[in-house]
Amino acid sequence: MPGTQRLPKSLDIAIAGAGPGGLAAALFLHRAGHRVRLFERFEVPQPVGSGLMLQPTGLAALGALGLSGAISALGARVDRLVGTDARSGRVVLDVGYRPLGAGSHALAVHRAALFHVLHDAVVAEKLPIRTGFTVATMEREETSWLRGPRGLEGPFDLVVDALGAGSPLRVATSHPASVRQLPYGAIWGTVPWVDQGFDRRALMQRYRRASVMIGVLPIGRQRQGGPDLAAFFWSLRPDQFGELRQQGIESWKDTVRGHWPETAPHLDAIGSFDDLTLARYAHHTLRMPVGNGIAFIGDSAHATSPQLGQGANMALLDAAALAAALDRTESLADALELYAQLRRWHVRLYQFLSLTLTPFYQSNSPALPLVRDLLVSGLARVPPMPWLLAAMVSGQLLSPLKALGLETSVLREVTA
Repeated sequence: MPGTQRLPKSLDIAIAGAGPGGLAAALFLHRAGHRVRLFERFEVPQPVGSGLMLQPTGLAALGALGLSGAISALGARVDRLVGTDARSGRVVLDVGYRPLGAGSHALAVHRAALFHVLHDAVVAEKLPIRTGFTVATMEREETSWLRGPRGLEGPFDLVVDALGAGSPLRVATSHPASVRQLPYGAIWGTVPWVDQGFDRRALMQRYRRASVMIGVLPIGRQRQGGPDLAAFFWSLRPDQFGELRQQGIESWKDTVRGHWPETAPHLDAIGSFDDLTLARYAHHTLRMPVGNGIAFIGDSAHATSPQLGQGANMALLDAAALAAALDRTESLADALELYAQLRRWHVRLYQFLSLTLTPFYQSNSPALPLVRDLLVSGLARVPPMPWLLAAMVSGQLLSPLKALGLETSVLREVTA
């Protein structure tokens, strides 16, 4: 850890990674008066992936940045999560946000929409972004330097690692976490939205035990005036993807239609497997998301299955928490300690829940999906379970927003 020197009001801060977490951190820290520089490995910063759900927690962080209107204009409001058994047609999962308040909801967006809203804000505030810079290591004595392919950049008082689960900088923490590869991943694609057979305000999923999970999520538009889109995903073991490709795209489409005939129009928009992205999931949680002159946010600090849809929301909360910690303390050491404290239990709870729940939806187990279908569908109707499930999927267990002073942002979202 750094020494206990008094924290200057304005720090020189390097942010490694210009994804949503890094961009949000740049905005929070710049607006707090710090001098920020972003480093991105791509020559042109760009989003990766298809759709995601912004929960009330992530929406609160965006609200604090004044970006609620911009992202809401592009996204699709989601009021419910609905899961149906592919064989019987029985609804086995129905979780709504209404128990949290009449206006509470999630917002599903294309990753490109979220990226561009944040990136446009960064550009508007003239924050420097060094592109084509692949971060290899961090070197630290009294200050920090980032080493890339063309040498060192610095010095910096603080480095924020937003490079994701494969970050090379995690060796800078005194408590590194081992990465556990999860057996199941998914293939994702972006397809046109189809009204017939689908609910514009719901994430709809279909299951065949836990070995088959198909999802259709309305995600609004990538840009103003663009067409309405959906994210389509199919759960599978990554080591099965090669065999799937060999069998051919039409064979796979036949299988999907057999489980969920209404997806036929979505499948028509997928010409080949090149239109889909294979996502591999891994799990790790840093015991201490800080080190000597470095703070880890987003997947650099904690990565897991997207079963609860918390990834981007966690990164946005991390960014807000780091800025809050720097504002509330008098030394960098104290600020990093407070940042870890502000995020510790919320992160650990959701990492535990995601890891525990994943096998009920993605596994070869014959027993776990039976437990899921029997218990969840019944208990979900018994108070206080509707509220508890809503609080869980919304990311609000343990009240993370209260600790960050973001509750007013949530109220604005709820009453909008």
